Amino acid sequence: MQAAANKFQEHLGTVPTATTPEYKHREDGSKMKALAWFGPKDVRLVEAPIPDITEPDDIVVKVTGTTICGSDLHLYHGEIMTLQKGDILGHEFMGVVDRIGPNVKDLKPGQRVVASFQIACGKCEYCKQKLSSFCDRTNNSSYTRLTFNCSLMNYMYGHRDAGFFGYSHLTGGFPGGQAEYVRVPFGEVNLLPIPEGVSDEQVIYLSDVLPTSYHAVVDTGVKKGDVVGIWGLGPIGQCVARWAKAMGASRVIGIDKVPERLAFAREKSDIETLDFTEHKDVVKRLQEIAPGGLDVAIDAGSFHDPKTLLHKVQKTLMLETDVSEIHNEMIMSVKKMGRCGIIAAYAGYTNGFNIGALMEKGVRFIGNGQAPVHKWWEEILNNWIIPGKFDPTFMITHRVPIDDMDKLYVAFDQRKNGVEKVFVETQFSNPPSPGCPKTTRVEQWAQ
Repeated sequence: MQAAANKFQEHLGTVPTATTPEYKHREDGSKMKALAWFGPKDVRLVEAPIPDITEPDDIVVKVTGTTICGSDLHLYHGEIMTLQKGDILGHEFMGVVDRIGPNVKDLKPGQRVVASFQIACGKCEYCKQKLSSFCDRTNNSSYTRLTFNCSLMNYMYGHRDAGFFGYSHLTGGFPGGQAEYVRVPFGEVNLLPIPEGVSDEQVIYLSDVLPTSYHAVVDTGVKKGDVVGIWGLGPIGQCVARWAKAMGASRVIGIDKVPERLAFAREKSDIETLDFTEHKDVVKRLQEIAPGGLDVAIDAGSFHDPKTLLHKVQKTLMLETDVSEIHNEMIMSVKKMGRCGIIAAYAGYTNGFNIGALMEKGVRFIGNGQAPVHKWWEEILNNWIIPGKFDPTFMITHRVPIDDMDKLYVAFDQRKNGVEKVFVETQFSNPPSPGCPKTTRVEQWAQ
């Protein structure tokens, strides 16, 4: 699939954009550690050239914290198209400003910053609304002069998203943040200055997980008194549960199969849980414990692990890219006129979708999109983290050095040792903050 997608993209060419994913290398030839993709389940720690200022609005960040995200597993398994050997992965990171381009006025070397996972230009109609994930001017994807300047993403979706860090050439091919240095195009737009008094562990997830989970709850319209079901209890799902309760949900029910995640949700977030290996008919069980149905259902899971043999066969034969099982459960579980939100990452097409129930029940089925980080990150920082109303460190279960990044992918994929969210340190990181996990090696906890 990767070879075919890359050939198709090569045939289409590239769309002119306001920035480029390629970067200049440091003149002295210095190298950095970075995690690169070489094939399905083949990621390696490599030495890569350290980026230099390439365009006038660039900022180069010296990374003090990075992480692995559940959506990175889709890359790890080769399920996102147009990956190329040697691509540097990672889209959640923070650091200090190392170098600035000549157009940069408001950020200075040494300043602490968090990067958004998306790369926005700051000037298009979407950016002006702070809908940074929908920027029109940073994802070159591809196009053909023989038709109508149609990018590969346009071809699949009708439009294209912004460029993203470390998430394949479908989203622009920008080198990612699982590295010691990152070039950030339009740096003043895509970096959030961090004030003193908050720790790295509290703010690093403003890069993705916190705005993504917050956006899912707000965009799907969770309100006071709602009964909310959450499919998937990874870091996004755990945060969705807490945001839902903060918005006044009367009950929150988390659905998963991993014992450690179910226990984590009960003990750390005080929500009800449903193990779908124990209750294989999820809809029936939800109807039993929530008579009348859910008000809101949110998919915070993923598409790479189909439940049924039918979908396993269809995915193996590449007859679909994504599965509809969770979404059918959601549609069937919500009340008439209920609301279903999808914040989990999906790539293409699915079979067996229950469109009849969607229509007949009047269900509001909402694709939350890639969360617009710029719309929410200041609100979350100033209204929730700084006042102490939301402490993101609850989800950090492990801290490892970047040297273990390749091993971390294996352990994270297999959900070893109750892993939820990991803080990955570099040579530039601050010591662990009080109450946060100490540094360990993956081989110590992934047995």
